[in-house]
Amino acid sequence: MTTYQGSCHCGRVAYEVDGEIDDAVACNCSMCQRKGSLLWFVPRAQFRLKTEDAAAATYLFNKHSIKHRFCAVCGIHPYAEGTDPKGNAMAAINVRCLEGIDLESVPVTHYNGRDA
Repeated sequence: MTTYQGSCHCGRVAYEVDGEIDDAVACNCSMCQRKGSLLWFVPRAQFRLKTEDAAAATYLFNKHSIKHRFCAVCGIHPYAEGTDPKGNAMAAINVRCLEGIDLESVPVTHYNGRDA
């Protein structure tokens, strides 16, 4: 299992996450389309915040089921938190915020969140 380092642009929100990136999701909902994030979903236990939780602001919209976390200083959205359909705690990692990732090598699945 690989450990990845991730952060916002200014570094006030930093984390590490364990796993293998076998797929990323490009969602077209009103939020994700604007952010342009590529999301890798992992169990929340594989995600460790390295900075204070208060450094990441939270944005909720629509059903308020996903906590979109972002840096209040630089505005970057490095991750989100929520639950999967079975109720398991998950983290949605913005692959674009991980260090040393070749984005061209990550398979992308397109999700129609606009109509979900």
